[in-house]
Amino acid sequence: MKPRVAFFDFASCEGCQLQVVNLEESILDLISVVDVVSFREAMKEHSDEYDVAFIEGSITRPIDEERLKKIRGNAKLLVALGACACIGGVQGMSNEWSPEENKKEVYGDLPGYEHTGDDNPFFEKPIHKAVNEVVKVDAYIPGCPIDRNEFAKIATAVLMGKTPKLPNYPVCVECKKNENICVFELGEFCLGPVTRAGCNAICPQYKSGCEGCRGFLDDPQTNAHKEVLEKYDVSVEEMLKRYNMFNFRKEGY
Repeated sequence: MKPRVAFFDFASCEGCQLQVVNLEESILDLISVVDVVSFREAMKEHSDEYDVAFIEGSITRPIDEERLKKIRGNAKLLVALGACACIGGVQGMSNEWSPEENKKEVYGDLPGYEHTGDDNPFFEKPIHKAVNEVVKVDAYIPGCPIDRNEFAKIATAVLMGKTPKLPNYPVCVECKKNENICVFELGEFCLGPVTRAGCNAICPQYKSGCEGCRGFLDDPQTNAHKEVLEKYDVSVEEMLKRYNMFNFRKEGY
């Protein structure tokens, strides 16, 4: 009997699930060895009987936590899919401010702002959490969005009962392999020295600095990064601002 696989989404853009769909012909290899029983982005059928659950999105409200716990209870294995599920995502930045400050920043003085008050249950105070802050996670597929080829590799390992290992070296290694010009030399900011590799340095490849969507290394060499920042006259304030973009305070993968 094929393993039954289900995909679920929480607070996210659902771009990581679209990357799975973007496997195109390769997705035929996946569905030949698994039975996809729930995948809202690609099918209308749904079943609560599954062996492996892929979770996209950060966990925001108490009702989301309860839903996630139910999914965890049904699944033999649970995989966090993308930056939002792995480390809280860019929305995790909102945890630093009050609901009123966040709503003011988003809505300003636009008409309708008064309907986003605390008396509206749809605007209860959100606290964005990574999936592993609520339930046990068996494997992680980081990135914003995920790399579809890495998804295929990690999903295969999980289905074979193996524990997939993520790269534990910085994006700079992949940059050097690709013979990229360091984006600091181009006047860009980059978190490549402290960010987990595995994306083939796709952003620096196109002359854009790494924003750290794959999370920190297990042992990030922050002192070395500081030396690079000093060399290129980047302020501490700018460094910390970029560090927080993908809510690097999340740990555990």
